[in-house]
Amino acid sequence: MKVVLFCGGLGMRLYPSTKNIPKPLVNVGEKPLIWHLMKYYSNFGYKDFILCLGYKGEEIKRYFLDYNECLLSDFVLSNGGRNRTLIGDSEDDWSITFAETGINSNIGQRLKNVEKYLQ
Repeated sequence: MKVVLFCGGLGMRLYPSTKNIPKPLVNVGEKPLIWHLMKYYSNFGYKDFILCLGYKGEEIKRYFLDYNECLLSDFVLSNGGRNRTLIGDSEDDWSITFAETGINSNIGQRLKNVEKYLQ
């Protein structure tokens, strides 16, 4: 089953925290809110995500493209640095679809825009 997360709002209630980053990237502890939501769902076996992007969606894409789990986790480095084995839970089995759904779209429009990914 796929999990659709709506990441396109302006985050006005969190302003000024959302002036430079979108609400899903506001940190809760050391990790952004979106990571915590995805981790929660993955604990129940849901690891296929569709992110409905809008406001500052490129920042969310950049976060995941640059994401290095080893920087915040315990891991074992072996074979001259070529192998990395994380200790504990891992996000290696997550599948994330990044869908541009429009800056001014409402939730219903965003869901309709990703319908093709729900088949």
